Amino acid sequence: MIVVEHSTPEPDRRTAPRLLDVLAELERREPIFHRPELGTTREDFERSTAPDFWETGASGRRYSREFVWATLEQRQLATVQDQGESDSWKTSDFQVREIAPDTYLLTYTLDHADRLTRRLTVWQRTADGWTILYHQGTVVAD
Repeated sequence: MIVVEHSTPEPDRRTAPRLLDVLAELERREPIFHRPELGTTREDFERSTAPDFWETGASGRRYSREFVWATLEQRQLATVQDQGESDSWKTSDFQVREIAPDTYLLTYTLDHADRLTRRLTVWQRTADGWTILYHQGTVVAD
């Protein structure tokens, strides 16, 4: 019988020192679509997402770019109507790695409304700025 000893189940998630500036830039953009200072219009959304952008929600369902925009538009209307409500998005545990030239995998933890999720966004730096290629959320099991 072979016995394998594990010191910890957690992977080494340190960001390479050469990517710390990229990490700082991307950390300021998360959680995506919840940074009004980065834009709230359809034009802003289209500029910040690749034409073939899609995401996988915490439920495991896949969502198209158009569906994500429609959902964001509804949230914006609800926020305007519920001006007294404020969302609390707590992010932590950021790490970034370069997966292709000018393309980065950003991971982090999001605590929102007492629901903890692990998040992943694939970002690409273009001549016009940062573009989101893909996003995924996974609920952390109790």
